[in-house]
Amino acid sequence: MCGIFGYWSPRRDALSDETLAAMGDALRHRGPDDAGLHHDRARGVAVGNRRLAIIDLAGGHQPFVSDDGRIAVVQNGEIFNHVELAAELRAAGVRLDTHSDTEVILRLYEREGIACLKRLNGMFAIAIDDAREDALYLARDRIGVKPLYVMQAGSTTLFASEIKAFWPYAGANRGFNAIDFEAIHHYLSFNYIPAPWTIWRTVRHVMPGTWQRHGRDGRVHTERWWRLADQAETPQPHAAWAEECLSLLDDATRIRLRADVPFGAFLSGGVDSSTIVGLMARHVSAPVKTFCIGSDDPRFDESAHAAEAARRFGCDHTCEVASPDMLGRWPQVLAALDQPHGDASFMPTLRVSELAARHVKVVLTGDGGDELFAGYDKYAQFFARRDAQTLPLAAFQRAYFDSISLLTPAAKAALYRPALRAQLEGLDSFEVAARPWFDEAAHFDRINQALYLDMQLLLSGNNLVKPDRMGMAVSIEARTPMLDWRVMEFAFRTPGATKLAPDGDKKHAFKRAVAPLIGETLAFRRKQMFTVPIGEWFRGARHAWLRQTLQHSPLIAHCFEWQPIEAMLDAHRSGRANHTRELRALAALALWAAPLLGDQPAALAPQEVA
Repeated sequence: MCGIFGYWSPRRDALSDETLAAMGDALRHRGPDDAGLHHDRARGVAVGNRRLAIIDLAGGHQPFVSDDGRIAVVQNGEIFNHVELAAELRAAGVRLDTHSDTEVILRLYEREGIACLKRLNGMFAIAIDDAREDALYLARDRIGVKPLYVMQAGSTTLFASEIKAFWPYAGANRGFNAIDFEAIHHYLSFNYIPAPWTIWRTVRHVMPGTWQRHGRDGRVHTERWWRLADQAETPQPHAAWAEECLSLLDDATRIRLRADVPFGAFLSGGVDSSTIVGLMARHVSAPVKTFCIGSDDPRFDESAHAAEAARRFGCDHTCEVASPDMLGRWPQVLAALDQPHGDASFMPTLRVSELAARHVKVVLTGDGGDELFAGYDKYAQFFARRDAQTLPLAAFQRAYFDSISLLTPAAKAALYRPALRAQLEGLDSFEVAARPWFDEAAHFDRINQALYLDMQLLLSGNNLVKPDRMGMAVSIEARTPMLDWRVMEFAFRTPGATKLAPDGDKKHAFKRAVAPLIGETLAFRRKQMFTVPIGEWFRGARHAWLRQTLQHSPLIAHCFEWQPIEAMLDAHRSGRANHTRELRALAALALWAAPLLGDQPAALAPQEVA
């Protein structure tokens, strides 16, 4: 796990060593153990790395450079099948000097070119400077577990694992004129900014499952190297389905235990994290170290379930009970994210990451299970509609999108100030951000179409950002066995009714498959969301703070009319309506902007800071 950064100039303009060092320093939290840089000033290209040492502690220094000095590779992430790939390379007579997974990428690329990506089972963002082709390759893993951003600065392209690494070069360009208001429009649809957009006009996210080739002519060639939609739904008897599911998950977990540092797991006691811990316990001789944050509000406390799972698998379990009121951490969370996110669960995720970081360097998580196997209540609620299966396809897709949207197009238009309303008129988040994914998944049944949209947008846009940024903020690596490519492809060969039963039972087959492993109590218990009761605070003790934060934000004032915001505040406080999600998203936008655009949010009273 690391942070990567660098640049490509088709005009051969070289960045200074001081700028590159500052870019790397901005990513120190992602890689506090080591730093490396390959800088070809004559060609105007650099690939750099900040390393969190996980595999081959002594020999894993990056960049890895070919024997002739013409290829340099850096990566952020891990290649979990590097052991098997290294054995294959050695059997073919290829020399490997280390046990590093990054050297395996270099040697594969030397033999197979960029097509070698298909051979990698892992989570990764990779940069390859190839002087033979005089080109820079940027590549991202299949589903976007690892981030990779590019920034256009004139003719020069910069890349980095986090947006903050661009500011040593372009820090002055962070005013209203640099903001992408189209991204804010999409943010108000999704509660996060979907890739490839970012909050900045000149910064874009490399899409999951794609690679880019930056050539000397200034052109960028982009190719999709993996598509989850390339599956055909294939029904199986439950016994065969369960056997294949557990076998794939077991091996996905096994290879994610490869580390030369202490590792553990986040354990909530939910079906996904309990399954991963149960599989981990099969493959290690010492007790699995597990970590949980309990809440002093019993409605949000899963610690008893986590303790039950820990006892079942003989874990070395650490749990800390915290006040759910973590709003004092919100600015810190948003600073780590570099973008506004309206999801309040980032705060407890940071808290459990801090707990784990005192003991281990790597954690396994259950992320991805709800999107793969239909674990969220929203799926049962939407497909309970009588017309969910009978609407014309286009109407179904729009109806599902509307059901998950934060604000409707009409509500957004009513919120915007006249100039912004005119600027964004006719822009439809469904058409530009959702319909292309629905079109790819049109051959799936309707449940799988809904899940496919969330796999492509919600995961890379929000749910995988959470463990990556919150873990990396405290220098720990999060690994996601559920998102092994073999598990993902298996899940989308599974008909939707196997996941969401006609009676609304969520994760229907999955829970039955893992019940013998984790026990029926954990397998079939009611799902709890890992979050905080922020809507209640907005009605009570935090209402004045929220109102002041929104009212005093120049970004809020620049974009939105105050009257509809005030109407939401009043309706929410009185209980006439629940505007938790809308107000939370607006507050995150104001708090994110505060240190960048000069506006200062209302201070939290000291006794209220978690």
